[in-house]
Amino acid sequence: MTDQPSLNPVPAARRRPALRRGLVVGALALPLALGATGLSLAQKGGIETTPLEPVAISALAPSGAVAVKGEVAEIFGNKFILQDGSGRALVETGRHGEGSEVVRKGETVTVRGRFEKGFLHAASLTRADGTVTSLKPSGGPAPGGFDWMKDKVGLGPEIDLPALKAKVEAAGYTDVRVAGRGPRHLDVAAKGTDGRERLLHVGFNGDIREKRVF
Repeated sequence: MTDQPSLNPVPAARRRPALRRGLVVGALALPLALGATGLSLAQKGGIETTPLEPVAISALAPSGAVAVKGEVAEIFGNKFILQDGSGRALVETGRHGEGSEVVRKGETVTVRGRFEKGFLHAASLTRADGTVTSLKPSGGPAPGGFDWMKDKVGLGPEIDLPALKAKVEAAGYTDVRVAGRGPRHLDVAAKGTDGRERLLHVGFNGDIREKRVF
């Protein structure tokens, strides 16, 4: 008996691209599967936000990146009242604070985030012992995707932070602070020539656009 031919043969031209994609994904996934060894490769996409000195609560003004330090006075769901010797501020912790105890009444914390329309939208909390709790996504490519895998194995985009900050300053902005990272950009807080705060979208390629004027 002779073998029956396949009823739906896949053309070789279609098999080759699929094979190449599989090899690439496999090459990227292998270091991840090796655990700590794989993740020890350079992750070029990592950035650090600009350190911020806490300001008095009474001095809070609309800003894309600001920090305050005080005592937790009251807690209301995912919001809480932070107070220092100068006044009180309402802090919003977003989804991370829903149904979880991110702070305790009476403890002292430093809150970093965006102040807008009377709310301090927290990005992170630092406790008295130095423990930092992030309340926002860390930025970068979405976990599990191809770009995320490239980042993890050191094949992601090169981020020349000094050069990008210099480009922002050359465009006329001052008091430049890195607030976070997106998939292919940085979120940067800065002041325009009119002295007003801006939140900037700064592409890794150097393109700059204003996301928000406070």
